[in-house]
Parts: sequence; structure tokens; C-alpha cells
Amino acid sequence: MAFIGKEPLTGAYNMLDNLTASATASYSLTLDSTAFVPESANHLLVSLNGSIQKAGSSYTVSGSTLTFSSALTSSDSIDFVLALGNVLDIGTPSDATVTNAKTNFVSTSSAAGLQIKGDGTTDGTLQLNCSQNSHGIKLKSPAHSTSSSYTLTFPGTDPSADKFLKTDGSGNLSFADAGGKLVYLTRQAATSSVSALYFDNVFTSTYNHYVCVLNIVRPVSDGDSFRGRVNYNGSAKSSAKYRYISDYTDTGGTRNMNGSDSDTEFKFADSVKNDAFQGGYAGVWNIFTDIGDTSDRCSFRYMGSGSFNNGSGNAHISITGGGYFDNGHDEINGMDFYYNSGNIAQYDITFYGVLKS
Repeated sequence: MAFIGKEPLTGAYNMLDNLTASATASYSLTLDSTAFVPESANHLLVSLNGSIQKAGSSYTVSGSTLTFSSALTSSDSIDFVLALGNVLDIGTPSDATVTNAKTNFVSTSSAAGLQIKGDGTTDGTLQLNCSQNSHGIKLKSPAHSTSSSYTLTFPGTDPSADKFLKTDGSGNLSFADAGGKLVYLTRQAATSSVSALYFDNVFTSTYNHYVCVLNIVRPVSDGDSFRGRVNYNGSAKSSAKYRYISDYTDTGGTRNMNGSDSDTEFKFADSVKNDAFQGGYAGVWNIFTDIGDTSDRCSFRYMGSGSFNNGSGNAHISITGGGYFDNGHDEINGMDFYYNSGNIAQYDITFYGVLKS
């Protein structure tokens, strides 16, 4: 439609809720029972007792309060208050006409700065497009049937590698270690001969429970005894504070016990065979130690198996046992593995930390 002169502004035109006159000059403006704040008094048409009032002299506006120049009485009649189109209100914008400067969304303590609404059948969905706007990913609200209503607050720290987002149950997110309860720490694996394996600084204050998986530790010399010590910064603890007991059961049903109350090392398995296909020791251990508490003991619970010489020939033996290093005030943060009289021919050992609950 063409106009002579300036085209009228589009905007929100609303007949406000009825006002009942009483012995006061001030009245609260509402639209659908919600406080209404016009741009100015000039944006209102106010009819009192059948006459249109002059803005600025017959009445003024402050916030959502309309104030007449003099108090009314109950015999007066406020016929209507019509809100004209505010200068910042617009009709339907054309495509690609709303710029970043216009989308200045502001959140308050009671309302989000931006709401993505559903259409009655489809849940609210926010899509983040690629640079060419040919595809994108969507963030979608839970279904209406779940009655879900919660807030997720992102962490204030930058993420590092191999972390995931977890919640504290109240919607506060943090970056945590991935991989469930077990966190990979270190591994040594090779088929070359070494005199011993040294795991330095593997015990830290981050964990007080560790899992050690010994996939294979095979000796060069047939019949060696698999042993170990705790260490501190690469220096082995050799004092007579190792206390342990092991229960051996072979494939023939023979059972033996082995242990000590004051050894200078752990003896985890005796007479280990070096056979390339069946020999060596394998096992899974749980190690408990609390770095920083020098009065705490370093305790072991282990299960292992392998090919051994039981005195009457070769046999596959299962070993269960446990023990501890009575460290007193000694500091420990590592572990050494070796055979008593020869090198290690093949090995594959991994340490994991168990997350504290």
C-alpha cells in the first residue's frame, strides 16, 4: 500500500486492561494482567469521561504508572487506554535483515535471554550450522512428557585432553577424567631382556587405590623367583618390612603356602618357567597406598597364574595372596619388579589409578 509522506511505523498496538476510577490520581497499567511500560506518555491514547486527554499535561507516565494531573473520584470513568506502536517495535522483518547488533539478548535472574520454543508437537531445537550453512548439529530439549526443567552451568576452567563433562547432581559441570573408575597411568612392554622393571613416581596423591595388570613377566632363567620392592624416587626400599602370604594351587590339586613376616622384598611366585608359550607370571593386583600419609601402609591383594616347576615336574599354578610394606615413616611412590637370579626376557605391565569416590 502506498502513502503520501512518511509511511506509518509498524508496532504493537494494544488496548490495555480496564482501569476503575477512584479517589486517586495514579493507576497501574497492565496488559493481560501483566505490568505494561510504554515508551512515553505520548504513546498512549487516554479517554476520561468521554474526552481524549492531552499527554504531558492531563496525565504523565512513569514506568507502568499512569498519573492524572488531579485525583479522580469514583464517579469518573476511565473509558480506555490505548497503547500505540512503540518506536522500537517492528512488524515481521525481511529475511537476513536482523543483524548481530539487534540480537542483544539479556538474561535476568528469572528469565533466559533467549528461548527456543516448541510448536506443540516438536521439542525446542537449536541448530549450529557449518560455515557454508549446508549442515549442522542440533541441541534438543527433552520431551514434554519428562517434565524436565534444569540448568547446566559450564566449568570456569579450560578443558584438557581426555576429559569429559560431569555434573555434581545440581547442574554444575566440571571436566573430569574419562574412562570410568580406571585411569591409565603407565605401561612398559617389550620382548628384550632387562635386569629389572622400574616404575618410578607411579603412586601419587591423586589416587590411593591402583590396579596393576601383569599380562606377562617371563624370566630368562628357568625356575627363577618373581619378586618386587616398593621404592621412593627410584631408590628401592630393602628394609625387612615386607609382610605377605601366598597360596599356591597347581593343576594336580597340590596346595602350598608361602609367606614371611619380615622379608626384605615381596616374593610373588617361585620357580617360574621361561617357556616362550606357557612360561612366565601373569596376574592382576590391587595396590592401596596413600601418598602424603607416611604412617599408612602400602598394601597388596593379588591373583596370578603361570607355568611353574612344582618339584615333581611342570604344572600350571594359580596364586592368590596379599601383604603390605610396613613403611612407618618411609615415603614411597614407585615399584620395582625383577627375578632373583636372572633377567626378565619378556614383559607387559600396566598401572591404572582408581578414581576416589
